[in-house]
Amino acid sequence: MDDLNWIWQTILIFYVGRIVLRLAGRKSISQMTITQVVVMVGIGSLLIQPIAGKGLSLTFAIALLITVLMIITEYLEMKFDILETISTGKAKVVIENGKLNTRNLRKLRMSVDRLETRLRQSGISSIEDVKYATIEVSGQLGYELKENKKSVTKEEFNLLMGEISQLKKSLGINTNLQSNKNQGNNVFNEIKTKKFEGKNEPS
Repeated sequence: MDDLNWIWQTILIFYVGRIVLRLAGRKSISQMTITQVVVMVGIGSLLIQPIAGKGLSLTFAIALLITVLMIITEYLEMKFDILETISTGKAKVVIENGKLNTRNLRKLRMSVDRLETRLRQSGISSIEDVKYATIEVSGQLGYELKENKKSVTKEEFNLLMGEISQLKKSLGINTNLQSNKNQGNNVFNEIKTKKFEGKNEPS
């Protein structure tokens, strides 16, 4: 019976490890500091100590069991939302209508400066421009800008230009006039003209 203790040890290590890493915070490796990476590696080494020193075949069996446990756990998380919430958590709102949610920031152990750094990396210059911002389970920043701060899409631009064109037609304005003027001032047209004139000059 003692020979099978490694099975229960592996199961216990797997789930205790998930809890420990869950408590450590929601950050991907690329977002961790050197200290955090060292701590995570150290935790992994400590967790595996109870079953260390076993034979090669047993090591492979343990690795397989851990993989199976991971697959089963992920499947159960897909079936039952409450298990996913307990195991991996949910995204937390850190900005609502341009206002910081300091309570959730404290839960995430994230400073305002660090959040502002994330926003700048996403091309956002002001917290007030953000309608909602969340820290996802993966540690990534998700956000939605306020309506007046969103970039115009190509579809919206084309619709606007179509409406302007129709308005000009209804007012009897020549829509080709400005286009012709722009073509006349185009620096590339000037270069092409000079090239053409140069070819026609007598040698």
